[in-house]
Amino acid sequence: MENSVKRTAPLINLGLTIVSLLSLIILGFYSMYGNTFVFNKLGSYIFPLLTLVHFVYLYVLWFKITEREYPDMIMKNIEYIMYGILLAYGYDIYETFLILGSQSDFQDHVIPSSFIPMGILIISLQTLLVLLTVWSFVMRKRMVGKYDFDYLNNHIDAWE
Repeated sequence: MENSVKRTAPLINLGLTIVSLLSLIILGFYSMYGNTFVFNKLGSYIFPLLTLVHFVYLYVLWFKITEREYPDMIMKNIEYIMYGILLAYGYDIYETFLILGSQSDFQDHVIPSSFIPMGILIISLQTLLVLLTVWSFVMRKRMVGKYDFDYLNNHIDAWE
């Protein structure tokens, strides 16, 4: 039982993370006020760039789990970058809450009926992404191992 859980937990995390990342990339171009997709905002392209690092981290994590390898310096550096990206994900949640909270400021304007449902969907996906990211950090620690800096310093060449 425990062995099957150890095999399926990374698969579940990987699948849910990829689905939520791809959904949030698409919804990053969605304008909740206008109920349209806007592709000419430069800020909408920041999230897809951040997700590239997340996809690399997922690949490295999956590789280390399946090959039963010890964590190396490259994985450590990518994970440390992921901590910063996790803060950016938290900021996105805060920003979406601000947009949802501004609905009362625009009562004189026509707000689409999809404003609240789409806002809840986006916040749910963003929160799920944060939880899955933290879960992947926990899985790395349990399944791949802790970062032993003495070992990493002695084996600095990750391609050996």
